[in-house]
Amino acid sequence: MSSHSEVRALLEGWSDGDREAFQQLIPLVVGDLRKIAHNLLARERRTPTLQTTELVSEVYLRLCAKRSVQWSNVDQFFGEMANIIRNILVDRARSRLRHKRGAGVRPVSIDQLIDDLADTPERLMDIDLALDELSEYSKRQSQVVELRFFVGLMIPEIAAVLGTSERTVKREWSAAKLWLQQHIDPE
Repeated sequence: MSSHSEVRALLEGWSDGDREAFQQLIPLVVGDLRKIAHNLLARERRTPTLQTTELVSEVYLRLCAKRSVQWSNVDQFFGEMANIIRNILVDRARSRLRHKRGAGVRPVSIDQLIDDLADTPERLMDIDLALDELSEYSKRQSQVVELRFFVGLMIPEIAAVLGTSERTVKREWSAAKLWLQQHIDPE
C-alpha cells in the first residue's frame, strides 16, 4: 500500500476542497487500485468484459465527478473504492442483461456464487440487490462482503479497514454468507 501518511494528508487536502491534492493522490494510489482491479478481474472464467486499466480508469472518472468529499481516513477512502468498483460491475452487468434474454437460473451455494460472479450478469445483479437488503439489516456485514468480494481483501485486511478484530470479521463474513444464501437462493 502507498505511504499511509502521505495519502492521508492528500485526502485531508482534497476534503478541504484542494483539487490539486486529488491530482497528487491518484499517482500514489493507482498501483493499489490496479492491484485490486486485477485481482477482481482475474476471477472471470470467460474472456473478461473489462481490462484492469479500464476498471481503474472508470474508478478515476467517478472520483473526478465527486465535487464534495469528506475523508476521515485512508481506510474510508479504500472502502469507498470497493463501493465504486461494485457499482461499476453492477452497471456493466445491467448493460449485459439488457442484451441477453432467456438465460436459465440454476441453484448454487453462496461460495460458488461468489466464485462464479463474472460468469453471468444475473448473479451479479442478484448479489447487488441482496447486498442492498443486507445493508439495511447489517451495514457491517454488507461492508465485509464488499471488501472481501469486490476488492479481494483478506480477513486481516478487512479487519484493518473496518477497525475491528479478525474474529469479528470472520463472524460477520459467515453470517453474511448465510444471509445472502437465503436471499439469493432460498431453496
